[in-house]
Amino acid sequence: MNPLLTIQEAATFASEYLKKNVTASNISYLLNYGRIPKLSENGTILVDRQTLIDYYQSYYGQRQTNWKQQLGDDLNWTLSFEHLKEAETTKHVHRLHPYKGKFIPQLVEYFLDDHTDECKRQTFFQPGDIVLDPFCGSGTTLVQANELGLHAIGIDISTFNTWMANTKVQPVDLTTLYSHLEEITEALEQFVENEKHLLFEDRLAEFLNEYNRQYFPSPEFKIKVRQRQIEERQYAAHHEPIVLAEYQRLVSEFGITLEPTRQDTFLDKWYLPPVRQEIDFVFKQLQTVQSSPLYPVLALILSRTIRSCRATTHADLATLVDPVNTTYYCAKHGKICKPLFSMLSWWKRYSKNTLQRLAEFAKLRTNTYQICLSGNSETLDVFSQLEQAHPTFARLANGQKIRGIFSSPPYVGLIDYHEQHAYAYELFGLERHDEQEIGALSKKQTKKAQQEYVERMANVLIHCQPFLAKDFDIFLVANDKYNFYPQIAETANLQMVHQYRRPVLNRTEKDKGAYSEVIFHLKGR
Repeated sequence: MNPLLTIQEAATFASEYLKKNVTASNISYLLNYGRIPKLSENGTILVDRQTLIDYYQSYYGQRQTNWKQQLGDDLNWTLSFEHLKEAETTKHVHRLHPYKGKFIPQLVEYFLDDHTDECKRQTFFQPGDIVLDPFCGSGTTLVQANELGLHAIGIDISTFNTWMANTKVQPVDLTTLYSHLEEITEALEQFVENEKHLLFEDRLAEFLNEYNRQYFPSPEFKIKVRQRQIEERQYAAHHEPIVLAEYQRLVSEFGITLEPTRQDTFLDKWYLPPVRQEIDFVFKQLQTVQSSPLYPVLALILSRTIRSCRATTHADLATLVDPVNTTYYCAKHGKICKPLFSMLSWWKRYSKNTLQRLAEFAKLRTNTYQICLSGNSETLDVFSQLEQAHPTFARLANGQKIRGIFSSPPYVGLIDYHEQHAYAYELFGLERHDEQEIGALSKKQTKKAQQEYVERMANVLIHCQPFLAKDFDIFLVANDKYNFYPQIAETANLQMVHQYRRPVLNRTEKDKGAYSEVIFHLKGR
Protein backbone atom coordinates (compact mmCIF):
# COMPACT_ATOMS: atom_id res chain seq x y z
CA MET A 1 0.00 0.00 0.00
CA ASN A 2 1.45 3.36 -1.09
CA PRO A 3 2.20 5.44 2.04
CA LEU A 4 1.91 8.68 0.05
CA LEU A 5 -1.52 9.98 -0.96
CA THR A 6 -2.72 12.78 -3.19
CA ILE A 7 -4.98 15.35 -1.54
CA GLN A 8 -8.09 13.66 -2.93
CA GLU A 9 -6.84 10.20 -1.91
CA ALA A 10 -6.08 11.56 1.55
CA ALA A 11 -9.64 12.92 1.79
CA THR A 12 -11.09 9.55 0.80
CA PHE A 13 -8.86 7.71 3.25
CA ALA A 14 -9.65 10.15 6.08
CA SER A 15 -13.40 9.79 5.43
CA GLU A 16 -13.14 6.03 5.78
CA TYR A 17 -10.82 6.25 8.78
CA LEU A 18 -12.95 8.75 10.71
CA LYS A 19 -16.28 7.44 9.37
CA LYS A 20 -17.38 10.94 8.43
CA ASN A 21 -17.09 13.12 5.35
CA VAL A 22 -13.66 14.72 4.90
CA THR A 23 -13.18 16.84 1.80
CA ALA A 24 -10.10 17.75 -0.21
CA SER A 25 -10.51 21.28 1.17
CA ASN A 26 -10.20 19.89 4.72
CA ILE A 27 -6.90 18.23 3.80
CA SER A 28 -5.67 21.41 2.10
CA TYR A 29 -6.45 23.32 5.27
CA LEU A 30 -4.24 20.96 7.30
CA LEU A 31 -1.44 21.44 4.79
CA ASN A 32 -1.73 25.20 4.43
CA TYR A 33 -1.81 25.78 8.17
CA GLY A 34 1.08 23.45 8.90
CA ARG A 35 -0.93 20.83 10.79
CA ILE A 36 0.69 18.15 8.65
CA PRO A 37 3.79 18.47 6.40
CA LYS A 38 3.38 19.07 2.69
CA LEU A 39 5.27 16.59 0.48
CA SER A 40 5.65 16.68 -3.29
CA GLU A 41 6.59 14.35 -6.14
CA ASN A 42 6.84 15.46 -9.78
CA GLY A 43 4.91 18.61 -8.95
CA THR A 44 2.07 16.76 -7.19
CA ILE A 45 1.31 17.61 -3.56
CA LEU A 46 1.29 14.48 -1.40
CA VAL A 47 0.36 13.52 2.15
CA ASP A 48 1.95 10.81 4.23
CA ARG A 49 -0.72 8.33 5.32
CA GLN A 50 0.79 7.61 8.75
CA THR A 51 1.30 11.31 9.46
CA LEU A 52 -2.40 11.86 8.76
CA ILE A 53 -3.33 8.98 11.09
CA ASP A 54 -1.07 10.39 13.81
CA TYR A 55 -2.72 13.79 13.48
CA TYR A 56 -6.25 12.43 13.81
CA GLN A 57 -5.29 10.19 16.73
CA SER A 58 -3.68 13.05 18.59
CA TYR A 59 -6.51 15.51 17.99
CA TYR A 60 -9.84 14.16 16.84
CA GLY A 61 -9.52 10.76 18.44
CA GLN A 62 -8.58 12.12 21.85
CA ARG A 63 -10.48 15.39 22.04
CA GLN A 64 -13.83 13.93 23.08
CA THR A 65 -12.19 11.80 25.79
CA ASN A 66 -10.02 14.64 27.06
CA TRP A 67 -12.86 17.17 27.14
CA LYS A 68 -15.17 14.81 29.02
CA GLN A 69 -12.41 14.22 31.57
CA GLN A 70 -12.08 18.00 32.05
CA LEU A 71 -15.73 19.03 31.83
CA GLY A 72 -17.67 15.97 32.97
CA ASP A 73 -19.29 12.85 31.54
CA ASP A 74 -22.60 14.65 31.02
CA LEU A 75 -21.07 16.55 28.09
CA ASN A 76 -23.37 15.89 25.13
CA TRP A 77 -21.05 15.36 22.15
CA THR A 78 -23.99 15.11 19.76
CA LEU A 79 -24.47 18.84 20.25
CA SER A 80 -20.85 19.60 19.35
CA PHE A 81 -21.75 19.35 15.65
CA GLU A 82 -18.15 18.28 15.17
CA HIS A 83 -18.87 16.80 11.75
CA LEU A 84 -19.78 20.16 10.24
CA LYS A 85 -17.40 22.29 8.21
CA GLU A 86 -17.16 26.02 8.87
CA ALA A 87 -18.98 26.74 5.62
CA GLU A 88 -22.00 24.92 7.08
CA THR A 89 -21.94 26.67 10.47
CA THR A 90 -21.72 30.04 8.72
CA LYS A 91 -24.10 29.20 5.89
CA HIS A 92 -25.88 31.75 3.66
CA VAL A 93 -26.98 34.97 5.45
CA HIS A 94 -25.55 33.95 8.82
CA ARG A 95 -22.24 35.44 7.68
CA LEU A 96 -23.52 38.65 6.15
CA HIS A 97 -21.73 40.51 8.95
CA PRO A 98 -19.41 39.54 11.85
CA TYR A 99 -20.86 39.49 15.35
CA LYS A 100 -19.23 38.45 18.62
CA GLY A 101 -21.10 36.03 20.86
CA LYS A 102 -23.47 34.33 18.42
CA PHE A 103 -24.36 30.64 18.37
CA ILE A 104 -24.24 28.37 15.33
CA PRO A 105 -27.47 27.89 13.35
CA GLN A 106 -27.42 24.11 13.76
CA LEU A 107 -27.97 24.50 17.50
CA VAL A 108 -31.08 26.59 16.88
CA GLU A 109 -32.25 24.16 14.23
CA TYR A 110 -31.81 21.19 16.56
CA PHE A 111 -34.32 22.53 19.09
CA LEU A 112 -36.72 24.27 16.70
CA ASP A 113 -37.00 21.51 14.11
CA ASP A 114 -40.01 19.22 14.44
CA HIS A 115 -38.08 15.96 14.72
CA THR A 116 -37.43 13.70 17.65
CA ASP A 117 -33.96 12.65 18.71
CA GLU A 118 -32.60 10.26 21.31
CA CYS A 119 -30.82 13.18 22.96
CA LYS A 120 -33.80 15.55 22.77
CA ARG A 121 -36.48 12.85 22.93
CA GLN A 122 -39.38 15.13 22.00
CA THR A 123 -40.54 17.84 19.62
CA PHE A 124 -41.02 21.34 21.00
CA PHE A 125 -41.96 23.42 17.94
CA GLN A 126 -44.05 22.74 14.87
CA PRO A 127 -44.14 24.59 11.51
CA GLY A 128 -46.40 27.62 11.85
CA ASP A 129 -45.53 28.17 15.53
CA ILE A 130 -44.08 31.49 16.68
CA VAL A 131 -40.75 31.62 18.52
CA LEU A 132 -39.45 34.61 20.46
CA ASP A 133 -35.82 35.67 20.87
CA PRO A 134 -35.64 38.51 23.43
CA PHE A 135 -31.88 38.89 22.83
CA CYS A 136 -31.93 38.70 19.06
CA GLY A 137 -28.32 39.72 18.41
CA SER A 138 -27.33 38.92 14.83
CA GLY A 139 -30.69 37.23 14.10
CA THR A 140 -29.66 33.56 14.04
CA THR A 141 -32.94 32.38 15.58
CA LEU A 142 -34.98 34.45 13.12
CA VAL A 143 -33.14 33.13 10.08
CA GLN A 144 -33.39 29.50 11.16
CA ALA A 145 -37.06 29.91 12.04
CA ASN A 146 -37.71 31.05 8.49
CA GLU A 147 -35.77 28.13 7.05
CA LEU A 148 -37.82 25.70 9.20
CA GLY A 149 -41.22 27.23 8.47
CA LEU A 150 -41.70 28.96 11.83
CA HIS A 151 -42.59 32.57 12.52
CA ALA A 152 -40.26 34.51 14.78
CA ILE A 153 -40.07 37.74 16.75
CA GLY A 154 -36.78 39.16 17.95
CA ILE A 155 -36.08 41.98 20.39
CA ASP A 156 -32.78 43.78 20.83
CA ILE A 157 -31.65 46.91 22.62
CA SER A 158 -29.03 47.53 19.93
CA THR A 159 -30.33 49.41 16.89
CA PHE A 160 -27.45 47.96 14.87
CA ASN A 161 -28.47 44.41 15.80
CA THR A 162 -32.08 45.15 14.91
CA TRP A 163 -31.02 46.47 11.51
CA MET A 164 -28.71 43.50 10.87
CA ALA A 165 -31.29 40.87 11.87
CA ASN A 166 -34.09 42.43 9.82
CA THR A 167 -31.82 42.79 6.80
CA LYS A 168 -31.04 39.07 6.89
CA VAL A 169 -34.67 37.93 6.86
CA GLN A 170 -36.21 40.44 4.45
CA PRO A 171 -36.77 39.32 0.82
CA VAL A 172 -34.39 41.02 -1.61
CA ASP A 173 -34.65 41.91 -5.29
CA LEU A 174 -31.26 40.49 -6.26
CA THR A 175 -31.30 41.90 -9.79
CA THR A 176 -31.80 45.46 -8.58
CA LEU A 177 -29.27 44.95 -5.78
CA TYR A 178 -26.70 43.77 -8.31
CA SER A 179 -27.38 46.87 -10.41
CA HIS A 180 -26.91 49.21 -7.42
CA LEU A 181 -23.69 47.46 -6.42
CA GLU A 182 -22.31 47.70 -9.95
CA GLU A 183 -23.00 51.44 -10.04
CA ILE A 184 -21.42 52.11 -6.64
CA THR A 185 -18.39 49.92 -7.39
CA GLU A 186 -17.81 51.64 -10.72
CA ALA A 187 -18.04 55.05 -9.04
CA LEU A 188 -15.56 53.98 -6.35
CA GLU A 189 -13.14 52.63 -8.96
CA GLN A 190 -13.25 55.95 -10.78
CA PHE A 191 -12.78 57.83 -7.50
CA VAL A 192 -9.52 55.98 -6.72
CA GLU A 193 -8.39 55.38 -10.30
CA ASN A 194 -5.41 57.74 -10.22
CA GLU A 195 -4.80 57.79 -6.47
CA LYS A 196 -1.19 57.26 -5.43
CA HIS A 197 -2.11 55.06 -2.46
CA LEU A 198 -3.25 52.25 -4.79
CA LEU A 199 0.08 52.22 -6.62
CA PHE A 200 1.86 52.37 -3.26
CA GLU A 201 -0.12 49.42 -1.91
CA ASP A 202 0.57 47.36 -5.03
CA ARG A 203 4.31 47.98 -4.73
CA LEU A 204 4.26 47.21 -1.01
CA ALA A 205 2.26 44.01 -1.55
CA GLU A 206 4.71 42.90 -4.26
CA PHE A 207 7.64 43.44 -1.91
CA LEU A 208 5.94 41.69 1.03
CA ASN A 209 4.92 38.70 -1.07
CA GLU A 210 8.51 38.14 -2.18
CA TYR A 211 9.95 38.76 1.28
CA ASN A 212 7.48 36.44 3.01
CA ARG A 213 8.03 33.79 0.38
CA GLN A 214 11.74 33.86 1.13
CA TYR A 215 11.81 34.26 4.92
CA PHE A 216 8.32 33.16 6.09
CA PRO A 217 7.38 30.38 3.62
CA SER A 218 4.01 28.77 4.23
CA PRO A 219 3.47 26.27 5.75
CA GLU A 220 7.13 25.43 6.40
CA PHE A 221 7.69 28.41 8.70
CA LYS A 222 4.72 27.55 10.95
CA ILE A 223 5.83 23.94 11.15
CA LYS A 224 9.31 24.95 12.24
CA VAL A 225 7.86 27.30 14.86
CA ARG A 226 5.58 24.55 16.16
CA GLN A 227 8.48 22.11 16.27
CA ARG A 228 10.58 24.79 18.02
CA GLN A 229 13.20 24.82 15.31
CA ILE A 230 12.64 28.59 15.13
CA GLU A 231 12.14 30.96 18.06
CA GLU A 232 9.24 32.94 16.64
CA ARG A 233 9.58 36.24 18.52
CA GLN A 234 13.32 36.52 18.06
CA TYR A 235 13.10 35.62 14.38
CA ALA A 236 10.29 38.13 13.77
CA ALA A 237 12.11 40.86 15.70
CA HIS A 238 15.08 40.46 13.35
CA HIS A 239 12.99 40.81 10.18
CA GLU A 240 10.49 43.50 11.21
CA PRO A 241 12.96 46.45 11.02
CA ILE A 242 14.24 45.27 7.63
CA VAL A 243 10.74 45.33 6.19
CA LEU A 244 9.89 48.56 8.01
CA ALA A 245 12.81 50.34 6.35
CA GLU A 246 11.52 49.45 2.88
CA TYR A 247 7.99 50.38 3.94
CA GLN A 248 9.13 53.82 5.07
CA ARG A 249 11.06 54.29 1.85
CA LEU A 250 7.92 53.55 -0.19
CA VAL A 251 5.83 55.85 2.01
CA SER A 252 8.28 58.65 1.28
CA GLU A 253 8.49 57.85 -2.44
CA PHE A 254 4.72 57.96 -2.93
CA GLY A 255 4.05 60.73 -0.41
CA ILE A 256 1.55 58.67 1.59
CA THR A 257 -0.18 60.32 4.56
CA LEU A 258 -0.25 57.97 7.53
CA GLU A 259 -1.56 60.18 10.33
CA PRO A 260 -5.15 61.48 10.33
CA THR A 261 -5.62 65.20 10.75
CA ARG A 262 -7.78 64.49 13.83
CA GLN A 263 -8.50 61.55 16.14
CA ASP A 264 -11.55 62.67 18.10
CA THR A 265 -13.91 60.22 16.37
CA PHE A 266 -13.77 56.46 15.95
CA LEU A 267 -13.60 56.70 12.17
CA ASP A 268 -10.75 59.21 12.24
CA LYS A 269 -8.76 57.21 14.79
CA TRP A 270 -9.08 53.70 13.35
CA TYR A 271 -8.80 54.28 9.60
CA LEU A 272 -5.84 55.48 7.58
CA PRO A 273 -6.64 58.70 5.67
CA PRO A 274 -7.00 57.07 2.20
CA VAL A 275 -9.49 54.51 3.57
CA ARG A 276 -11.37 57.23 5.44
CA GLN A 277 -11.85 59.15 2.18
CA GLU A 278 -13.19 56.07 0.42
CA ILE A 279 -15.62 55.36 3.27
CA ASP A 280 -17.04 58.87 3.00
CA PHE A 281 -17.31 58.54 -0.78
CA VAL A 282 -19.26 55.26 -0.70
CA PHE A 283 -21.45 56.57 2.12
CA LYS A 284 -22.43 59.52 -0.09
CA GLN A 285 -23.26 57.09 -2.90
CA LEU A 286 -25.61 55.23 -0.56
CA GLN A 287 -27.45 58.42 0.29
CA THR A 288 -28.71 58.57 -3.29
CA VAL A 289 -30.65 55.31 -2.73
CA GLN A 290 -31.60 55.86 0.91
CA SER A 291 -35.31 55.58 0.11
CA SER A 292 -34.82 52.23 -1.61
CA PRO A 293 -35.83 49.04 0.26
CA LEU A 294 -32.33 47.80 -0.65
CA TYR A 295 -30.57 50.54 1.32
CA PRO A 296 -30.24 48.38 4.50
CA VAL A 297 -28.44 45.67 2.52
CA LEU A 298 -26.10 48.15 0.84
CA ALA A 299 -25.36 49.81 4.16
CA LEU A 300 -24.66 46.45 5.80
CA ILE A 301 -22.13 45.64 3.06
CA LEU A 302 -20.41 48.96 3.74
CA SER A 303 -20.42 48.23 7.48
CA ARG A 304 -18.88 44.79 6.92
CA THR A 305 -16.30 46.31 4.61
CA ILE A 306 -15.12 49.03 6.95
CA ARG A 307 -14.93 46.60 9.86
CA SER A 308 -12.30 44.65 7.92
CA CYS A 309 -10.38 47.81 7.01
CA ARG A 310 -9.64 49.16 10.49
CA ALA A 311 -6.01 50.11 11.09
CA THR A 312 -5.19 47.27 13.45
CA THR A 313 -3.38 43.95 13.43
CA HIS A 314 -5.20 40.86 12.21
CA ALA A 315 -4.94 39.34 15.69
CA ASP A 316 -6.62 42.38 17.27
CA LEU A 317 -9.42 42.81 14.73
CA ALA A 318 -12.11 41.52 17.10
CA THR A 319 -10.85 43.48 20.12
CA LEU A 320 -9.03 46.67 19.18
CA VAL A 321 -5.86 47.62 21.07
CA ASP A 322 -3.95 50.41 19.31
CA PRO A 323 -4.11 51.83 15.77
CA VAL A 324 -1.40 50.44 13.48
CA ASN A 325 0.00 52.32 10.49
CA THR A 326 3.17 50.32 9.76
CA THR A 327 4.12 46.80 8.70
CA TYR A 328 4.25 44.23 11.52
CA TYR A 329 4.84 40.55 12.17
CA CYS A 330 1.47 38.78 12.28
CA ALA A 331 1.49 35.70 14.51
CA LYS A 332 -1.95 34.75 13.20
CA HIS A 333 -0.70 34.35 9.62
CA GLY A 334 2.96 33.65 10.38
CA LYS A 335 4.35 36.40 8.15
CA ILE A 336 4.86 40.17 7.85
CA CYS A 337 1.56 41.94 7.24
CA LYS A 338 0.49 45.53 6.58
CA PRO A 339 -2.42 47.84 7.34
CA LEU A 340 -4.96 48.59 4.58
CA PHE A 341 -4.74 51.70 2.43
CA SER A 342 -7.85 51.05 0.35
CA MET A 343 -11.22 49.40 0.92
CA LEU A 344 -11.93 48.81 -2.77
CA SER A 345 -10.97 45.13 -2.87
CA TRP A 346 -12.94 44.40 0.33
CA TRP A 347 -16.01 46.28 -0.94
CA LYS A 348 -15.94 44.22 -4.16
CA ARG A 349 -15.36 40.97 -2.27
CA TYR A 350 -18.21 41.52 0.18
CA SER A 351 -20.57 42.79 -2.52
CA LYS A 352 -20.13 39.55 -4.44
CA ASN A 353 -20.28 37.43 -1.30
CA THR A 354 -23.48 39.12 -0.08
CA LEU A 355 -25.23 38.51 -3.39
CA GLN A 356 -24.24 34.83 -3.24
CA ARG A 357 -25.41 34.41 0.35
CA LEU A 358 -28.74 36.15 -0.25
CA ALA A 359 -29.30 33.97 -3.32
CA GLU A 360 -28.57 30.82 -1.30
CA PHE A 361 -31.03 31.82 1.40
CA ALA A 362 -33.67 32.78 -1.18
CA LYS A 363 -33.81 29.12 -2.26
CA LEU A 364 -34.55 28.03 1.32
CA ARG A 365 -36.97 30.76 2.38
CA THR A 366 -40.44 29.82 3.59
CA ASN A 367 -43.56 31.96 3.49
CA THR A 368 -43.40 32.93 7.16
CA TYR A 369 -42.99 36.11 9.17
CA GLN A 370 -39.85 37.24 10.99
CA ILE A 371 -39.09 40.62 12.49
CA CYS A 372 -36.75 42.10 15.09
CA LEU A 373 -38.20 44.86 17.28
CA SER A 374 -35.92 47.52 18.72
CA GLY A 375 -36.28 47.97 22.46
CA ASN A 376 -35.73 46.70 25.98
CA SER A 377 -36.95 43.14 26.54
CA GLU A 378 -37.77 43.97 30.17
CA THR A 379 -40.46 46.48 29.21
CA LEU A 380 -41.31 46.29 25.50
CA ASP A 381 -44.97 45.56 24.74
CA VAL A 382 -44.37 42.90 22.11
CA PHE A 383 -47.82 42.72 20.54
CA SER A 384 -48.37 46.48 20.60
CA GLN A 385 -45.09 47.24 18.86
CA LEU A 386 -45.61 44.35 16.47
CA GLU A 387 -48.97 45.89 15.54
CA GLN A 388 -47.19 49.08 14.53
CA ALA A 389 -44.40 47.34 12.62
CA HIS A 390 -46.28 44.42 11.02
CA PRO A 391 -50.11 44.41 11.49
CA THR A 392 -50.66 41.10 9.68
CA PHE A 393 -48.11 39.30 11.84
CA ALA A 394 -49.60 40.98 14.92
CA ARG A 395 -53.03 39.52 14.22
CA LEU A 396 -51.52 36.05 13.90
CA ALA A 397 -49.53 36.48 17.11
CA ASN A 398 -52.51 37.74 19.08
CA GLY A 399 -54.53 34.78 17.91
CA GLN A 400 -52.17 31.91 18.61
CA LYS A 401 -49.66 33.47 21.03
CA ILE A 402 -45.93 32.71 21.03
CA ARG A 403 -45.08 29.02 21.40
CA GLY A 404 -41.82 29.55 23.23
CA ILE A 405 -38.41 31.22 23.49
CA PHE A 406 -35.04 30.30 22.06
CA SER A 407 -32.28 32.76 22.89
CA SER A 408 -28.65 33.27 23.84
CA PRO A 409 -28.65 35.95 26.56
CA PRO A 410 -25.75 38.40 26.95
CA TYR A 411 -22.78 37.51 29.11
CA VAL A 412 -21.87 39.34 32.32
CA GLY A 413 -19.18 41.98 31.85
CA LEU A 414 -17.63 40.25 28.86
CA ILE A 415 -18.74 41.85 25.57
CA ASP A 416 -19.51 45.48 24.76
CA TYR A 417 -22.42 44.85 22.44
CA HIS A 418 -22.57 48.43 21.19
CA GLU A 419 -18.89 49.27 20.97
CA GLN A 420 -18.08 46.24 18.80
CA HIS A 421 -19.92 48.05 16.00
CA ALA A 422 -18.86 51.61 16.94
CA TYR A 423 -17.85 52.38 13.35
CA ALA A 424 -21.40 51.68 12.10
CA TYR A 425 -23.10 53.64 14.89
CA GLU A 426 -20.94 56.64 14.05
CA LEU A 427 -21.12 56.48 10.25
CA PHE A 428 -24.84 55.80 9.98
CA GLY A 429 -25.88 57.95 12.94
CA LEU A 430 -27.53 55.07 14.82
CA GLU A 431 -28.89 55.73 18.30
CA ARG A 432 -26.97 53.96 21.07
CA HIS A 433 -28.49 52.52 24.25
CA ASP A 434 -25.35 51.32 26.05
CA GLU A 435 -26.79 52.15 29.46
CA GLN A 436 -29.65 49.68 28.93
CA GLU A 437 -27.46 46.67 28.09
CA ILE A 438 -27.89 43.68 30.41
CA GLY A 439 -24.50 42.47 31.63
CA ALA A 440 -22.72 45.56 30.26
CA LEU A 441 -18.94 45.28 30.00
CA SER A 442 -18.55 48.66 31.70
CA LYS A 443 -20.02 47.22 34.92
CA LYS A 444 -17.48 44.37 34.84
CA GLN A 445 -18.18 41.19 36.84
CA THR A 446 -18.52 42.59 40.33
CA LYS A 447 -20.94 41.08 42.84
CA LYS A 448 -23.24 44.04 42.30
CA ALA A 449 -23.13 43.55 38.51
CA GLN A 450 -23.84 39.84 38.91
CA GLN A 451 -26.85 40.44 41.13
CA GLU A 452 -28.18 43.05 38.72
CA TYR A 453 -27.77 40.57 35.88
CA VAL A 454 -29.83 37.93 37.69
CA GLU A 455 -32.59 40.44 38.49
CA ARG A 456 -32.79 41.86 34.98
CA MET A 457 -32.72 38.45 33.31
CA ALA A 458 -35.56 37.33 35.55
CA ASN A 459 -37.41 40.55 34.68
CA VAL A 460 -37.17 39.70 30.98
CA LEU A 461 -38.59 36.21 31.51
CA ILE A 462 -41.37 37.51 33.76
CA HIS A 463 -42.27 40.24 31.27
CA CYS A 464 -42.35 37.85 28.28
CA GLN A 465 -44.52 35.13 29.81
CA PRO A 466 -47.92 36.85 29.18
CA PHE A 467 -47.14 36.79 25.44
CA LEU A 468 -46.51 33.04 25.47
CA ALA A 469 -48.95 30.23 24.82
CA LYS A 470 -49.89 27.77 27.57
CA ASP A 471 -47.38 25.03 28.23
CA PHE A 472 -44.61 27.13 26.66
CA ASP A 473 -40.98 26.01 26.37
CA ILE A 474 -38.02 28.32 26.98
CA PHE A 475 -34.49 27.49 25.86
CA LEU A 476 -31.60 29.70 26.97
CA VAL A 477 -28.04 29.08 25.80
CA ALA A 478 -25.34 30.21 28.24
CA ASN A 479 -21.97 29.44 29.76
CA ASP A 480 -23.25 29.71 33.31
CA LYS A 481 -19.94 29.69 35.21
CA TYR A 482 -21.51 31.69 38.07
CA ASN A 483 -24.53 29.35 38.33
CA PHE A 484 -27.00 32.18 37.78
CA TYR A 485 -29.73 30.34 35.92
CA PRO A 486 -31.27 28.26 38.73
CA GLN A 487 -31.78 31.53 40.61
CA ILE A 488 -33.06 33.29 37.49
CA ALA A 489 -35.57 30.49 36.89
CA GLU A 490 -36.73 30.55 40.52
CA THR A 491 -37.18 34.34 40.50
CA ALA A 492 -39.13 34.19 37.22
CA ASN A 493 -41.40 31.43 38.63
CA LEU A 494 -40.07 28.89 36.13
CA GLN A 495 -39.00 25.30 36.63
CA MET A 496 -35.77 23.88 35.22
CA VAL A 497 -36.81 20.71 33.41
CA HIS A 498 -33.57 19.85 31.66
CA GLN A 499 -30.02 21.00 30.96
CA TYR A 500 -28.11 20.06 27.80
CA ARG A 501 -24.37 20.60 28.17
CA ARG A 502 -22.58 20.92 24.84
CA PRO A 503 -18.90 21.30 23.96
CA VAL A 504 -18.08 24.47 22.04
CA LEU A 505 -15.39 23.41 19.59
CA ASN A 506 -14.92 26.40 17.30
CA ARG A 507 -14.49 29.52 19.39
CA THR A 508 -13.20 32.79 17.96
CA GLU A 509 -11.19 33.52 21.08
CA LYS A 510 -7.48 32.73 21.24
CA ASP A 511 -8.09 30.22 24.05
CA LYS A 512 -8.85 26.89 22.37
CA GLY A 513 -9.09 24.90 25.61
CA ALA A 514 -12.00 22.74 26.72
CA TYR A 515 -15.13 24.90 26.92
CA SER A 516 -18.82 24.16 27.22
CA GLU A 517 -22.15 25.91 27.40
CA VAL A 518 -25.56 24.79 28.61
CA ILE A 519 -28.95 24.92 26.93
CA PHE A 520 -31.36 25.45 29.82
CA HIS A 521 -34.89 24.16 29.21
CA LEU A 522 -37.43 26.01 31.35
CA LYS A 523 -41.20 25.73 31.69
CA GLY A 524 -43.88 27.43 33.76
CA ARG A 525 -44.66 26.11 37.22
